Amino acid sequence: MPDAPQSWPSCLCHGLISFLGFLLLLVTFPISGWFALKIVPTYERMIVFRLGRIRTPQGPGMVLLLPFIDSFQRVDLRTRAFSIPPCKLASKDGAVLSVGADVQFRIWDPVLSVMTVKDLNTATRMTAQNAMTKALLKRLLREIQMEKLKISEQLLLEINDVTRAWGLEVDRVELAVEAVLQPPQDSPAGPNLDSTLQQLALHFLGGGMNSVAGGTPSPGPDTMEMVSEVEPPAPRAGAGPSLKQPVAEGLLTALQPFLSEALVSQVGACYQFNVVLPSGTHSAYFLDLTTGRGRVGHGVPDGIPDVVVELAEADLQALLCRELRPLGAYMSGRLKVKGDLAVAMKLEAVLRALK
Repeated sequence: MPDAPQSWPSCLCHGLISFLGFLLLLVTFPISGWFALKIVPTYERMIVFRLGRIRTPQGPGMVLLLPFIDSFQRVDLRTRAFSIPPCKLASKDGAVLSVGADVQFRIWDPVLSVMTVKDLNTATRMTAQNAMTKALLKRLLREIQMEKLKISEQLLLEINDVTRAWGLEVDRVELAVEAVLQPPQDSPAGPNLDSTLQQLALHFLGGGMNSVAGGTPSPGPDTMEMVSEVEPPAPRAGAGPSLKQPVAEGLLTALQPFLSEALVSQVGACYQFNVVLPSGTHSAYFLDLTTGRGRVGHGVPDGIPDVVVELAEADLQALLCRELRPLGAYMSGRLKVKGDLAVAMKLEAVLRALK
């Protein structure tokens, strides 16, 4: 950024003070050299203010500063990232959901980043969070769940419209729907992704697993009638009907048709689930993805599990219905992990197989 034109008295005064600064540097060089010479790495630029006036960005390499005359500020040009913590938002159809986002950005103009905004990181966070809130308030819950990539691209453009004037550019925005806290209110009878997944889970529990695993085409009237008998008017976690087998056991058993050799090669770990039932008792289940096509069942695995996961039965149902992400459940304390956390996060691959 070029300096503004100066009058000749100002230029004369500026030149005189700079000359005296250089003279002082030469006279006291053995001592002042340690404070006047700065090393700027390749990924940084140094913004120097000489008598309050900004100069051209310095670096990389060695930069000479005048004692008592120059002040400086370092600017990092590398790509950085921050996370917008999950917050409660209401969609257009009245659903309440917990949504967060991951944002990557970098500084492309060091002078603008120093001159235009005092706290660049805080301003960028607020801009990203406000843009996310405004975008989700205008969309239905189904659109948010099915068009996350499209919404993320829209957020990227909207955030950059603001931050480019600050010398900052956002490279990537990834929207993360942690959980659906309340279903839509405007159209409770209308089909949405949550009700479809819950209906599928209840269909498995009611004995429809074999028909789904066998590749039965679209259900006929008899099948729809059977699902209607099994499904209550408003199935929610912890408030379902009394079934012959525990909900957790039925949900985990329903995983068997989706297990495959490809999933075993991708995950390659054995999990033990300690599920806390509504009565307060604990029940153990295992998911072995180490050999063959994988196995799932009641009890502890034959060998030592790689990861032991403890969670409530309602949270297990939310995980398998993709209403709750493993990382979000772990960060909120709803999912407790004993073992390697990175291996536990591979459960996301199992959930993608269910999708």
